[in-house]
Amino acid sequence: MSDVLLFFFIFLAGFIDSIAGGGGLISLSAYYAYGLPPLEALSNNKFSSTSGTVFSVLNYARNRSIIFKTAGAGAVAAIIGSFIGSYLALLFSDYYFRIFLLVMIPFVTLLTLKKRKEGRCRRFSHTKEMILTFSFSLVIGMYDGFFGPGTGMFLTLAFSFIGFSMLESAANSKLINLSSNVVALTVFLLNGSVDISLGIPCAVFSIIGNLLGSSIAIRFNSRIIRPMLIVVLVLLYLEVLNVF
Repeated sequence: MSDVLLFFFIFLAGFIDSIAGGGGLISLSAYYAYGLPPLEALSNNKFSSTSGTVFSVLNYARNRSIIFKTAGAGAVAAIIGSFIGSYLALLFSDYYFRIFLLVMIPFVTLLTLKKRKEGRCRRFSHTKEMILTFSFSLVIGMYDGFFGPGTGMFLTLAFSFIGFSMLESAANSKLINLSSNVVALTVFLLNGSVDISLGIPCAVFSIIGNLLGSSIAIRFNSRIIRPMLIVVLVLLYLEVLNVF
C-alpha cells in the first residue's frame, strides 16, 4: 500500500470514528496492509486515532454536546474495565466472544434501525443515570481491553439507549474513548513502538477526518449518526467473520 492510500484510509477512519466510533476497524487494517508488524501497527494506530480524537472532543465540547459529569464517570469506569479486559485477554481465547458477537450484532443493528424520538429523553434519575453509565462503560471498557473493535460504537449506542440524544451519545463516547486511548498510547510511547516519522503525518490526516466528521455530526445529528452506526456494525460483523 502506498503512502497516499494509507493517509486516505486514516482520514476515512477518523471521519467515521468521530461520528459513530469504530474507525479503528479501518485504520488498523490499513496499517497492516501498509506492512507494519502487529505491535507497530497497533501503536501507530493509537497515536493517530488519539490525536484525531482530541480534536473531535474539542469540537463537540465547543458545541456543548458533551455531558462532562456523566462522560467523566464513564471514562473512569472504561479505564478500569480496559485494565481488567487486558488481563482477561491473557487468560482466555477470544473465540467464544467472537461467536457471541456474531449473534449480537444483527440484533443491535435492528435496534439501531428502529426510529426513536429525537432530542434529550431522560428516563432515569441522575443517580440511576450515573450508575448505568458507570456500569456499561465498565463492561464496554472490558470489551475494549479484551477484543476492542467497535468500542466507540457500542458506547454511542449505550448512551442512546439510556436516553441521550444521538449527538450527545456520540460526543460522550468520544471523551470516554479519548481517556482510555491516552492510557494505552502512553504505554506504547514509553515502549518506543510508535514510528513518529510515519505517525505525525497520519495524525494530521486523522485530525482532519475527525474535525470534518464531528462538524457534520453536529450539523446533521441523527440523520448522519444513525446511518454511520449501521456502516460500523457491518464492518465489525465482517471483521468478526474474517476469523472463521
